[in-house]
Amino acid sequence: MNVLTPQSEDFLQRYLNNFSPTGFESSGQQLWLDYITPFVNHWESDAYGSVFGVIHPEKPFKVVIEAHADEISWFVNYITEEGFLHVIRNGGSDPLIAPSKQVFIHTATGTVRGVFGIPAIHTRTEPDKYQPKIENLFIDIGAANKKEVTDMGIHVGCVVTFSDEMTVLNDRWYVGRALDNRMGGFCIAEVVRLLHEQAVDLPYALYVVNSVQEEVGLRGAEMIAQTIKPNLAIVTDVTHDTSTPHMNAKLLGDVKAGKGPSITYAPAVHYKLLDLVVEAANQHEIPFQREASSRRTGTDTDAFAYSNGGVPSVLISLPLRYMHTTVEMAHKEDVSNVIRLIFETLKLITPEKTKFKYL
Repeated sequence: MNVLTPQSEDFLQRYLNNFSPTGFESSGQQLWLDYITPFVNHWESDAYGSVFGVIHPEKPFKVVIEAHADEISWFVNYITEEGFLHVIRNGGSDPLIAPSKQVFIHTATGTVRGVFGIPAIHTRTEPDKYQPKIENLFIDIGAANKKEVTDMGIHVGCVVTFSDEMTVLNDRWYVGRALDNRMGGFCIAEVVRLLHEQAVDLPYALYVVNSVQEEVGLRGAEMIAQTIKPNLAIVTDVTHDTSTPHMNAKLLGDVKAGKGPSITYAPAVHYKLLDLVVEAANQHEIPFQREASSRRTGTDTDAFAYSNGGVPSVLISLPLRYMHTTVEMAHKEDVSNVIRLIFETLKLITPEKTKFKYL
């Protein structure tokens, strides 16, 4: 069941193609905020750029639905006299995929194009120099020397992103960089659109939250959880599709894109809230999968769950192929079903009737 509209698809294209590296998310946040503003009563942002919209801000019980806005990237760390750039990671960027990729270097006056260079296969006589390690990576912007680089406005600390944009593969798959986790931000935006269009009157305040800096340790969620002080949190992020070659489902969990959202069992996940998610899925015949996380989920779920003396939290994940690459793949039906599952779960939450404590 596809819940998306042409306007939704247009927003998704613009949102995914925008560049929102960790620490520099503001342009993407503005796109997201412009889209949700007609569907909420009030919005706010914090000092580091996390944004939330609120429906029924006057109601005392607070429910959060949340995703993170940032994408992995690189920082310029060193400029050689010959005009080549060396980098360090900003988030979990993968050195393995970098060689031969085109990039944008973001400066105060605009973007400069470059490539991660690698010597031709014919010339690689010293294998250690070509291993995919940070210290071996370099960017070529076609500059003759260091002065030409700095004259373009590039300096140490400039952020670098891959230039790939979203495409649709075989009419069924969204493909691109930064589906992790702007696809989650898209899903929660669609949830509030549906709530608005269907005039759903929730018996609590709903906070729709797009957090920054997840890729460097859940930092935005840590901050915004202290600001909002929610009673419940539903977090959405991506998880690994383990059905592709070289993946170990026994070790990583048995999850397949196209088979529905994945729900996670973990210490940070509150099982009374998880039971409501399962109930919503069963009532509305929404397919879902299960996985388990040892100790921590590694998502903003952990930040919300362990904030403010403990916030009952749950994680609903979108199966994703090739995470932290420029060809991340998500199945269209899974995207729609993540939206439906969050939407239907919200309608089951009744603060007066359901006690979110174990004892």
